[in-house]
Amino acid sequence: MNDAAVPLSGPTAAPGMARGRIVALDLARALALVAMAVFHFTFDLELFGLVQPGTTMLPGWRWLAYLTAGSFLFLAGVSLWLAHGQGIRWPGYWRRLAIIAGAALAITAATFVALPEAFIFFGILHCIAAASLLGLLFLRLPASVLIVLGLAVIWLPQAMRFEALDAPWFWWTGLQATGVRSVDYVPLFPWFGPVLLGIAAARLFAQAALWSRLAGWQAPALARMLAWPGRHSLAVYLLHQPVLIALVWMVVQLRG
Repeated sequence: MNDAAVPLSGPTAAPGMARGRIVALDLARALALVAMAVFHFTFDLELFGLVQPGTTMLPGWRWLAYLTAGSFLFLAGVSLWLAHGQGIRWPGYWRRLAIIAGAALAITAATFVALPEAFIFFGILHCIAAASLLGLLFLRLPASVLIVLGLAVIWLPQAMRFEALDAPWFWWTGLQATGVRSVDYVPLFPWFGPVLLGIAAARLFAQAALWSRLAGWQAPALARMLAWPGRHSLAVYLLHQPVLIALVWMVVQLRG
């Protein structure tokens, strides 16, 4: 959801960088979108009573949700470094951030109307927007430091919580002691961790000159077709649930 073109040449380019879209990254985003759609479709079936209540709370489904969210955020970190690791391109950066933040606010408004008791106040898009801001502070750090920091961010909320952060305006941290009810809750702790790991991976790939190799991959037509959702990941993310819910609703109506 944080698509980025990658500089290949020019005064700020580093060895191992590339320009234009990288099909392998678009394929990775597309795979994450498929996993997301599978989980949300199952959630919608549960919502309409077509599968056993609590299905998506089973361990296997919860792990699918965690891994899917983690993959989006990891790829957001990769894209952030590819786009700005050799120098922040402010016009494009602010434009993309405004789009993501605007989409996040729209989701908050829509879910507040539809599900006021569990609306999305800090979901995956909110986290990506916040991580895109915070991530700028970490772009120049060595990969080894980023890996340690990323793992620490993931570990911290598992190890300790703070009652001082129980007020609702601190819930974006993920470090409060109280529970939170939301249909999509992705706080900075632990979810900024995968972003830092994605930045680290992007740096390591650049050091190994892998980005230019990936950019030079002559992907077959099938791969380019399968990568299409990954090239439009934000639009797919915003539209997939209304479409899935409409389909499930129509099935329910046809069944009488």
